[in-house]
Amino acid sequence: MIKRVKGQVKVPVTYADVWEFWLQHPQVAPEVDFLTIHLLPYWEDDPRGIDAALAHVAEVREVFGKRFAPKDILIGETGWPSEGRQRETAVPSRVNEARFIRGFVAMAETNGWRYNLIEAFDQPWKRASEGAVGGYWGLYDADRHDKGVLEGPVSNLALWPQWLLASGLLWLATLIFAGRPADSSAALLLPLLAALGAASLGLWGELVRLNARFAGEWLWAALLAGLNLLVLAHGALALAQREGWRQRAFAWLQGHAGKWLLAAGFAAAVSMLAMVFDPRYRSFPSALLLPALVYAVRPVRARRAEVALLALIIGAGVAPQLYQEGLSNQQAWGWALVSVLMVAALWRSLRMRTAS
Repeated sequence: MIKRVKGQVKVPVTYADVWEFWLQHPQVAPEVDFLTIHLLPYWEDDPRGIDAALAHVAEVREVFGKRFAPKDILIGETGWPSEGRQRETAVPSRVNEARFIRGFVAMAETNGWRYNLIEAFDQPWKRASEGAVGGYWGLYDADRHDKGVLEGPVSNLALWPQWLLASGLLWLATLIFAGRPADSSAALLLPLLAALGAASLGLWGELVRLNARFAGEWLWAALLAGLNLLVLAHGALALAQREGWRQRAFAWLQGHAGKWLLAAGFAAAVSMLAMVFDPRYRSFPSALLLPALVYAVRPVRARRAEVALLALIIGAGVAPQLYQEGLSNQQAWGWALVSVLMVAALWRSLRMRTAS
């Protein structure tokens, strides 16, 4: 807030903050020349999904126009993120950003509101303090390319041709690596496994591109990608006819399979702890679906104590993270499903050890 300067030219006084603060402290209003409110449905304590966001903005603006008349009301910040984690029903995406911005501008121009959109350009540096969602509120990306927010067609996956090509090449490479399927069932399962692995790694690559902030996060992402490739190779060879170098490769992968399971369980446990205790700026991990599914269907032996501890951590976190995120959060449900599959993989490993 800028104070008035007595005996000099009058300085405009404003008080900009989240709109709820004005309602909590209405005594401030008589001391300012105009009110500035921030309307960010995604960030509110009770987040609004895109279908309810514009109606909510209109309702808040109407309340302020009546309650604080004749003060001028300026909407200092409004917008919607194009990337990042879901908050309850509020889903960041380019399509949702375009829906919000186009709808808001039309509504504001019709009603004669004064407003600022945030922001002109994406600011990826904000990811360091706000996670992926902090860096992607722009009408244009960080390279000044139009995101299609204001007009024209818009896609949630702007680089889909590149990722489709990369995933297709990985799918083909997996089939070539595996060779001939072992039987008729394997002939059906092998292409599906290759497609799941290619899609998982493609989506993981896109998530990392948008989310990774530090060298440590890039290293973590690379290690998880490598783990997925090892599990994909192991699963593919398990469905194939094996002889020569394929048999030797499978024997090596099978001999170390317990390590792959423990590595996946460790990554899931670390991710679960982060999602339970420090989730606000973290996106839901997607790189663990393939190991969880492969080793839930085809269990492998691993060290019992570590397996039990990891299963306990992951399983205990499923309900708390769903409670925190809300049952309407599809991304949270997706992570819960992956976690349950990982617990199943770890549990089946324990059962193998017990049976032996």
